Amino acid sequence: MTKTVELLFDFVSPNAYLAWYPLREIIARHDAELRVTPVFLGGMHRLTGNAPPFVRDAEVKGKNDYAMLEMNRFIAKHGLGKFTMNPKFPFNSITLQRMLVALEGGDRVDFVEALLPAIWERGMDVTDLDEVAAAIGAAGFDAESLVAQTQDPAIKQALVDGTDDAVERGAFGIPTFFVTGDGASEMFFGKERLGQIEEVLAE
Repeated sequence: MTKTVELLFDFVSPNAYLAWYPLREIIARHDAELRVTPVFLGGMHRLTGNAPPFVRDAEVKGKNDYAMLEMNRFIAKHGLGKFTMNPKFPFNSITLQRMLVALEGGDRVDFVEALLPAIWERGMDVTDLDEVAAAIGAAGFDAESLVAQTQDPAIKQALVDGTDDAVERGAFGIPTFFVTGDGASEMFFGKERLGQIEEVLAE
């Protein structure tokens, strides 16, 4: 039975970018399937009482400095030297997340693949809808249709429902992964769990 890795995803998370490329390699090595599930991280934080680590740990002496050290180690290990913090971070990702909801299956994977470098390598201003539309169009997507669908009440509600469902399943942050196979599903949180995910896929 083919195993599936479901990635709960929000473009606003730098760790989602950092996890994406190593995860794609792991999935390819084990002939697994990748499924992208859009959620809204801001809503997830409100529902769970969680907060971004740089905010949550701001008063803990040394903790954010150490987190940056570990991030740099991860970047070096996985050859992610093109990464740069987006100048608008933390930005409002809800428009991009609604676009992702409007897509299905492999189109979601392709959409993420197209926009991650624009956001986390080239510093695209995600609050500039014209800039976003240009990047989407260059990747072969119908930008006009996707932009219009972000105002569809059904799309808006689907993102809310997907976020609520993720929290009900135990998720509290990004990136969260659910690895499914042989009728069982296991949750993993954080890019540091990629080794564990590979172990499960290899079983």
